[in-house]
Amino acid sequence: MTTNTDKPLSREDVKRLTELRLLPNLTKIPLFVGIMVFLNWLAWTTDATWVKWTAYVGIGYMWMAMVTFMHDAGHFTLFKTRWANWVFGIACMMPLMATFVGFKEDHLEHHRHNRSPDDPDAFTMGKRGVLDFVLFYAYAVAGIVLSFIHFNLLYPFMQFGPKEWAIHIFETVVKIACYWALIVWAIDNGVLAKTLELWLIPVYIFTLFNSVRFIAEHYGTPWNEGQLAGSRTTISNPVNRFFWNNINWHIGHHVYPAVPWYNLVELHRLMEPAIKAKGAIVDKSYTGVFLRALVDGPETEERLAAALKERRDRLGQPAPAPG
Repeated sequence: MTTNTDKPLSREDVKRLTELRLLPNLTKIPLFVGIMVFLNWLAWTTDATWVKWTAYVGIGYMWMAMVTFMHDAGHFTLFKTRWANWVFGIACMMPLMATFVGFKEDHLEHHRHNRSPDDPDAFTMGKRGVLDFVLFYAYAVAGIVLSFIHFNLLYPFMQFGPKEWAIHIFETVVKIACYWALIVWAIDNGVLAKTLELWLIPVYIFTLFNSVRFIAEHYGTPWNEGQLAGSRTTISNPVNRFFWNNINWHIGHHVYPAVPWYNLVELHRLMEPAIKAKGAIVDKSYTGVFLRALVDGPETEERLAAALKERRDRLGQPAPAPG
């Protein structure tokens, strides 16, 4: 459902904000890769347990940073050429055990049907049955398992055509070959346990960060009321905003997904009057939203309507006008 206030910017502003630039990527991507290389070296070489686990957390956090670049590649807004976006996306997803094409196709469908019954990512909405609770809390603590099943198996079997299957199989074969080569090398050098620890622990930590971000982006926003109302912007803190490449300005991203990460701050500023007029949700903290979601559990349309009314009453906001 798209409403009349969902596209408030002028054509000139949209054209300017969607112009792709290479310099921001050339500045940030090498910096992030360099940080990850250092943290991996530190975790591999240190004998101090606290240093090792600090590095593991840092690597997981930086994977969240790299995945936000991959997210832009999925919208073809990271580089000007489509093949460069494909190469970056496939390479970035290599250690995460899911295919880029699986993520991309699912994510674009999520954008088309945001917060509606056809949204493939709207698993937080249901009838609060036993399976709804299991799925909701399982994603919060073990998103890596559910994502592996969803992106590699469930979504492809439900939605892929021949082209997507060909890419999916190609990516999977490349991943298996790389994993096999890594494991063989680790066995030959007697460092299999150390290698798997350095790989899998940060990936799991990444999925915890990803669950916090993912749930905060849409949980508790109006159901089936369009892109602007059905997304949450989270102000967060300067560290998250820098390392997660402005993905926190999520309302603007959903309304104008062709805007690259480095223009999302300005996009939010230009959209603020429309965001306020629509009563769209802007919160301060990822952690705050996530903890409230954990307490409240899976959504139903009735519980959501009551929660939104309580929020409006608490903040002194009128009910949003339709359309």
